[in-house]
Amino acid sequence: MGRQARGLATKAQIISGAAEAFDRNGYVGTSLEAIVESIGLSKGALYFHFGSKEELARAIIAEQHAISIAAVEAIRGEHAPAVEQIVMLCHEMARQIVHEPIVRAGIRITVELSDKGYGPADPYIDWINTCEYLARRAIDQGDISHETDPATFARFVIGAFTGVQTLSLIHTGGADLEERVDDMWMLLLPGIMPRYRHKDLRRTRNARSVGPPGQFGPVFSL
Repeated sequence: MGRQARGLATKAQIISGAAEAFDRNGYVGTSLEAIVESIGLSKGALYFHFGSKEELARAIIAEQHAISIAAVEAIRGEHAPAVEQIVMLCHEMARQIVHEPIVRAGIRITVELSDKGYGPADPYIDWINTCEYLARRAIDQGDISHETDPATFARFVIGAFTGVQTLSLIHTGGADLEERVDDMWMLLLPGIMPRYRHKDLRRTRNARSVGPPGQFGPVFSL
């Protein structure tokens, strides 16, 4: 392995190990010393790639963002009605939160930094913008009522999902998140779909991406 490849592999190792540490203990509760100890590298190796804990944390958020963008682009390419793609997006977000430490860590760091007034909003903005785009398409396709404002709907859906996933992580460690997302859509869909589309409620609520599980895992866009 060449020097550059080794450097990229080491950087990816640091990001993965740090994500697990931040996921367990949060941004404030994790020290660089604890990260170094957990990944088995020297402090010098870590500082070669990241000058501070904040720089490392933002690299994890950037990786989370890359994972989210990959999922968004893939789901938008699905051959399915737009309203089903919105449901797919929520379930893929749920899968990432349950199975991807980098995603959980990125979200936790974002929340902690936001409490301090300088947390990045990119992943949430991308989710909201994608949801708004799909909502506009779903309205054109007749699957969402024309009385629905797409921007308001998108902010509400991502906000509702955020609340659902937070409660699930607190109560069951995310074990029931898939079921709670289904509950969310069971309550929302009858109110936004025109009555003549209600025959499609069950199919819409059960919509899932056809891609293999984990296809949107860590991409290490370093």
